Amino acid sequence: MRTAYSVETVRAAERELMARLPEGALMQRAAAGLAVACAELLGRVYGARVVLLVGSGDNGGDALYAGARLARRGAGVAAVLLSPGRAHSGGLAALRSAGGRVSDDAPRDLARADLVVDGIVGIGGRGGLRPEAARLARVARESAPVVAVDLPSGVDADTGEVSGEAVRADATVTFGAYKPGLLVDPARERAGALRLVDIGLTLPPEAAMEALQHADVARLLPRPSAESDKYRRGVVGVVAGSARYPGAAVLAVAGALRGGAGAVRYVGPAADAVLARFPETLVHAGPPDKAGRVQAWVIGPGIGDESDALEDVLASDVPVLVDADGLRFLTPRRVRERAAQTLLTPHAGEAAALLGCGRAEVEAARLASVRELARSFGATVLLKGSTTLVAGAGGPVRVNPTGTGWLATAGSGDVLSGVTGSLLAAGLPALDAGSVGAYLHGLAARRAAGREGAPILASEVAAHLDAAWRDVTD
Repeated sequence: MRTAYSVETVRAAERELMARLPEGALMQRAAAGLAVACAELLGRVYGARVVLLVGSGDNGGDALYAGARLARRGAGVAAVLLSPGRAHSGGLAALRSAGGRVSDDAPRDLARADLVVDGIVGIGGRGGLRPEAARLARVARESAPVVAVDLPSGVDADTGEVSGEAVRADATVTFGAYKPGLLVDPARERAGALRLVDIGLTLPPEAAMEALQHADVARLLPRPSAESDKYRRGVVGVVAGSARYPGAAVLAVAGALRGGAGAVRYVGPAADAVLARFPETLVHAGPPDKAGRVQAWVIGPGIGDESDALEDVLASDVPVLVDADGLRFLTPRRVRERAAQTLLTPHAGEAAALLGCGRAEVEAARLASVRELARSFGATVLLKGSTTLVAGAGGPVRVNPTGTGWLATAGSGDVLSGVTGSLLAAGLPALDAGSVGAYLHGLAARRAAGREGAPILASEVAAHLDAAWRDVTD
């Protein structure tokens, strides 16, 4: 599992380690890892031109010491000092001793660069870049590949928020631990490829953020035993679709059938469309409490203004996933009254409506938004988007590492609701069901889009869920 830690936690671990090491040793470890990453990106160090954008903090020191290592290997290294009187003195001396220099013409050196190293602002930075730094960052981006030191300057390390201009890196070399901002948009897409350099930090067991990997998902996936039958594996009830949106029911059922439960029980007006596509489905005209036993409910995709079934489902004593139209009728009080788990799966617009703010506010502060929704509703919340986040009332937030931009297509959320609800019915807790569902959904979308990427349909995502499952378990 990939974990990310807050700035406060990382700094505490750094202080503890520095107390046991010779002075400057920790910075040398970071600089060594940074220099190796830069050398790999360059391919050929001797004769390469490297420009360091150096601020006044330790990130500037890391960049200077790494630049000294590259200079000793034959690179031409120039340091652009944004605060000349406050640059790291030891790093600056090391660079000069190795044959590097301080730039006297930043635009000229940047225009000739083969690689630019962003050491402007460290993990404690807040707000966007100052005008001169922003100007240099724009020139650097147009000139050569950019490697960020620890994180792109101008982004918030703890939240992933970008409140002004920020560096857009091709790669980020981060030290000791991932920071949440590297995994959450809008900062994530400015970080480029991530590389973690181990500098020997001792970190606490509980992180601020987690990202599942194949092994974690394989461990969580439900598997039938020799004694299993379709009812013991779990039955998921799906309340979806309407006369206007019958396809939502078909897509939600498609996801549910591939999600690990033993059976899918559909309740709603689109039974004919569902059966025509999936004769395996158990159908009932409703209401939900008369449809038969289920171990979890999914409600909301395409139901329009038909809200009567929502109260029926919320009154049940099984986990409930609420998506799409179902979210419009929710109140925090009603969700908090439930004894069983509730999982909400909004996109940014739906989250904004629940929070009483604008969509842009949610997209700019995704981590804060998902945490506030989970706290306010006393539920687990899966916030869909360019980075899908899953948050419970407490503990680490999960970030989904899979997916593709092609997943932004009509109906894909209905498929996600189905597969996630099926995992709930199979017995996974809401946080795990949301995390695993998003992971499989993202893998299936990648498979559907292909290696080069191409437009996909939501139904194609559902059709590739079995292959995604096998990818994980193999």
